[in-house]
Amino acid sequence: MFSVSYVVWFLQTWLCTLNADDTLKGLVHFNKWCMVHFPQANLPSWQVILALTTFQVPFFMVKLGQSKLYRSEDYGKSFQDVTGLINNTFIRSEFGIAISPNNSGKVMSGDLKTRIFVSEDFGKSFTDRNLPFNPLTQITYNPENSSVLVVLSNDLWLSEDFGVNWKNIHRMVCLVKWGRKNTIYFTASLNSSCSDRGMLELRRTTNYGKTIKTVASKIYSFGLGGRFLFASVMTGKGTLRTIHVSVDQGDSWNIAQLPPVGHEQFYSILAANDEMVFMHVDEPGDTGFGTIYVSDDRGTVYSKSLERHLYTTTGGDTDFTNVTSLRGVFITSILAEDNSVQSVVSFDQGGEWVPLQKPANSKCDATAKDPDKCSLHIHAAYSTSQKLNIPMLPLTEPNAVGLIIAHGSVGDAISVMRPDVYVSDDGGYTWIKALDGPHHYAILDSGGLLVAVEHSVTNPVNKIKFSTDEGQCWNEYNFTKDPIFFTGLASEPGARSMNVSIWGYRDSYLSQYWTSFTIDFKELLTRTCGDDDYVQWLAHSDDISDPNDGCLLGYKEKFLRLRKDSVCWNGRDYIINTQPTPCLCTLDDFMCDFGYYRKENSSECVEQPDLRDKVLEFCLQGKEEQLQTSGYADQSVVTLYEAKGAAPPSPIHVQVYVFLYCHFLFCLLLLSQVDNKASKSVPVVITVVIVLILSIAVGVVFVKKYVCGGRFLVHRYSVLQQHVEANAADGIDEPLETNHTQNGKIEFHDDSDEDLLE
Repeated sequence: MFSVSYVVWFLQTWLCTLNADDTLKGLVHFNKWCMVHFPQANLPSWQVILALTTFQVPFFMVKLGQSKLYRSEDYGKSFQDVTGLINNTFIRSEFGIAISPNNSGKVMSGDLKTRIFVSEDFGKSFTDRNLPFNPLTQITYNPENSSVLVVLSNDLWLSEDFGVNWKNIHRMVCLVKWGRKNTIYFTASLNSSCSDRGMLELRRTTNYGKTIKTVASKIYSFGLGGRFLFASVMTGKGTLRTIHVSVDQGDSWNIAQLPPVGHEQFYSILAANDEMVFMHVDEPGDTGFGTIYVSDDRGTVYSKSLERHLYTTTGGDTDFTNVTSLRGVFITSILAEDNSVQSVVSFDQGGEWVPLQKPANSKCDATAKDPDKCSLHIHAAYSTSQKLNIPMLPLTEPNAVGLIIAHGSVGDAISVMRPDVYVSDDGGYTWIKALDGPHHYAILDSGGLLVAVEHSVTNPVNKIKFSTDEGQCWNEYNFTKDPIFFTGLASEPGARSMNVSIWGYRDSYLSQYWTSFTIDFKELLTRTCGDDDYVQWLAHSDDISDPNDGCLLGYKEKFLRLRKDSVCWNGRDYIINTQPTPCLCTLDDFMCDFGYYRKENSSECVEQPDLRDKVLEFCLQGKEEQLQTSGYADQSVVTLYEAKGAAPPSPIHVQVYVFLYCHFLFCLLLLSQVDNKASKSVPVVITVVIVLILSIAVGVVFVKKYVCGGRFLVHRYSVLQQHVEANAADGIDEPLETNHTQNGKIEFHDDSDEDLLE
């Protein structure tokens, strides 16, 4: 069994002049690229790269141009022109190459007007297949079966044999998305026009079009995230619409407890997993900001998380970033009252947002009005939309624990001055200034190696910088004697590779031509890391010896991380070693309930002024229920109490709830860690069971007598134990490319409901 990486890069050329020879001409920038690591038996351990370059110019209503397809079997050290395998067909850059998400050997490309070219051997050969329709979108694979394809023309077409045969399964379809277990969701127009949004029907098929069911009407748009199906539905009151949520594939719906929005506003799912949703709700008017709400585990009841969240109406730019290298961490930007843009971070899954700490080795820039309020501000999507000199967005990788690398500025707001590169090795708690000026960067070898190339539009480069100590010290390597105009730095997704490719062009008097360099850092880091090269690290903590430090949302996580002074390589098969242990909850483990919010630098949840003294009612599975709460909802064990006529629990009662549930969970987790085969475990098991039973009994008596006046409570689902067990088994969140949707992995970041159909 060989471990083989298969890589595909999509490139687009511009400002080019056509030539008939095989040289890659012109100034080139990266359009998009996708790399897939896929172990495959009975294959040599090549590193296969497909590179597609396209030149295109608009001519009246069509685009004319030329494209070239190149293939490498040695990780980019040499390329062969294989354009003839696709009959020298012009491939438009917006269609590019599509790779199967669960079988990277399957590759698909084509002009997508009349035919496609498919390969089942990693681009070694292609088969020409005609299409009985004219696609309007790129063809998409079934995530669980790479032989099944769907695509939109004006109708919905499906193939079950990798494009050999196609069938029309529905007429006049506006948007289509794959769900789980071969489910297809799509919106259908009743009047043959997709422009009449708000009058569409949401339909579902689970058997590739043999039977189709309408699951919702008056649809403006829809989206998927985790186990949730969302629909933006017209209310019948003018142009207002609300979010409806389903957890059973659309068979039943609940109305999300979110403010309705008008035609000039939008909803946006910022992130979602199987237990929670981050939802942005736009403010009325062209304000450029809105409010982030965080859901319960049913996606129905939402609590306010962050006000004045920056999300532009024009262009839909938001800086919301899921820090995949550490559980519970998110970074985004707010629009302050003075219209300045400021970065904030949450370390507890949206419970509280705070400014980023000022790096110790940096000073406030000249634009700061108040040096006493100096903090780090991260440049992300909004900065790039404003044409600032930001060549790359913030970068994190799930298997590079705690690492964040990003462009930023230090002051009282995001600066328009030249940004620098900053690195955090603890998930965003502390930062260092790593590099002066803008750079392209990549994380290699599970965080054991950082590489960067200086970004310059006018000056050619011939040096790559690298760091083996998480950005504290940097070395330089001359990869060529003759400098090139740098256009892109690319490495295999997942940050497990030791190879990085540098793309650029050289400029001569008569022409410009492509060149690529592949650097294998195994030639530098020649030693494989051993046990002595790793040190124990406690997440969300600055003192691993403090028993009260590092507790987040019900449990602690200890990792083995590479020592900063170890010059060695983790290797492709490196697996994160994590040790989750339960811990007692506090009020900080609660998020504020619907109608409440947490003041700055405070754990207390206070009632929203606009909802004060109002009865909070919502529709749940067709029944109207009244929400009785003191304002707290546990982020780890989601328990909202709905007892009609009962007095809302006081903060004292909330603390008792915390103790009882966390104690209950603590016992369960201890029990789950006991070795059932060892005879010495029997007394421990008996003790835990007794304590568990007593805890439950005391909890029931207390709740019935002192909180509900004898009324029984209706509990929402408890999810903390699932989180702990899942993380204990699988480690930290997987990368998005895996398309995993289990165990609480963040996996979705869709555009607003204004843009879902576009």
